[in-house]
Order: sequence, then structure tokens, then C-alpha cells
Amino acid sequence: MQIIDGKKIRDEILTNVKKEVASLSFQPIFCDILVGDNPVSAQYVDMKMRKAESIGMAFHRASFKDTITNEELISEIEKINKIPNMCGVIVQLPLPKSLDTKRILNAIDSRLDVDCLGDVRSNKFYNGDISLGFPTALSCMALFDSIGLDFNLETSKKNIVVLGYGELVGKPVSALLKFRGLSPIVITRKTPAHNAYGEAVAGGDKKEDIIKNADIIISGIGNGKYITSDKIKEGVILIDAGTSESNSGIVGDVDLESVASKASFVSPVPGGVGPVTVAILLKNVLEVAKNKNV
Repeated sequence: MQIIDGKKIRDEILTNVKKEVASLSFQPIFCDILVGDNPVSAQYVDMKMRKAESIGMAFHRASFKDTITNEELISEIEKINKIPNMCGVIVQLPLPKSLDTKRILNAIDSRLDVDCLGDVRSNKFYNGDISLGFPTALSCMALFDSIGLDFNLETSKKNIVVLGYGELVGKPVSALLKFRGLSPIVITRKTPAHNAYGEAVAGGDKKEDIIKNADIIISGIGNGKYITSDKIKEGVILIDAGTSESNSGIVGDVDLESVASKASFVSPVPGGVGPVTVAILLKNVLEVAKNKNV
């Protein structure tokens, strides 16, 4: 089993992004909005701040108390949208339950929506405009591409299974695979297996058999160590985008120890999809900046 090193891929992406940032005629600004005092969320914001500043971007800190109302936060976001040289605005999720997440995300200027979670940017993505894409989904694809398989020749004949159909991983990953001319099978907990076009797959009720026959599995279900050696075939490629909390810390959907003797490639958690996701996010900020720079 070969471990896919997400940190190495992250560093390669950020090295290129840093060079391009230095060539801009202005310093792009990135903003991660934090509501409340959740320490884990605050750590994520601080980490993204450090990465942004390390590649020459400016970071705009926007922190608000969890007592803020929808209208007040939307007003603040509208002000942030108008900051000169602002090139990326995201909201650290989850938001307090008192807030309407969809309304808040849609308040971000679609041209600055580098997480692609607002309706306008999301719709553009699913209509084929991937100039900005969902960072976690693009991270999964970057990890897969790093293996060196030819999608058109080798992958077209392989069974590709996507576990989960969430907004951050399963749904956009399925779309990205479809854009490449591939036909992944999507498996969720509640519905029969379907393809990237939403059509039911024959035998979709036998999910275990579908997983067992998969050559490639991209998982984002957040079910700690769900994928074990008895569930997979020899030589499978496992891209793990799931995270769960356990007594030993954060774990992924894949039980690394269990699959070690069967899988050919595995992305670990932590150290796989996560680091690359941050790099892709900042690459999205760069893309916005380059359009402003024209």
C-alpha cells in the first residue's frame, strides 16, 4: 500500500500559487468569517490565515459574537464584499443554529465565493464552469491525479464508487468525474445506488457488493474506519475525504491498518485531503485575483 502524501501535494500547489501572487500588481485579500467562539473553528481560521500570509496574501479577520442576527451578519458581509482587493470570502461552518446558513452564504458576492457554497457559484459549477470549484472535491481529484493514472485510458474501464452525496464531497466529486467522461456509482446510506446523472443502478440495493467490486473508492461519509479489508477488493485505490472524532483523535472513513494489505493507494486522515483542500481554496483566491488583475 502506498500512502498519498497530501502535505507534499499541498506544498507543490502553494509554491506555484506563491509565485503567481508575487507577479500580481496588487496584494489579494482573503477573508474567513468566524461567528462565535468555537475553539476548533478558530483553529481552522488561524491555520488558513497563516497559509494565506505565507504565500503573500493579506488576511482580513472578521469575527463576530454568536448573538449576531442574520440581518446584521449579512450587512457585515456586504461591507466585506466591497473591500478593495478582496479576492475571496468564506464563512467558517457550522454557524450557530440561530442563523440561516443558506442566506448567509448567498450574501457573499458570487465573484468572491471561493468555497462555491452560494447558489450562484454552485450553479455555475454544476453547469460546467469549474474555473472556481469546491475545494474539498477538487482536492480529491488532485490526490487521484497525483497517482499518475490516465483518466481516459485506464480509468474509463474501472469501477468508480463515491460514498456519500454531500454538498462538500460526494455531489461535486461525482460532477467532476462526470465532466471527465466517467460514470461513478454513488452510494448513500438512505437511497439505492445511482450514477452521476441520478439514475438508479441495477442491483443498487446490494451496496456491499458494489463496494466490494470497486477499483476506486472516494469516500466522504464521515463514518470512522467504515472501510475495512473485508469490504474491498485487492488493489483498490482509496481517496478518504471523511473525518470523524474518536478517542485517538480525528480519523477517516478508511481503517488504514485494516486495508494495508489490500489497497494499492490510500490517502490518510489526517494528512491527505485536508491539507490539499486549503491549498485549492487559496488557489481559488488567486484565480479571482488574476481576473481582477486583467
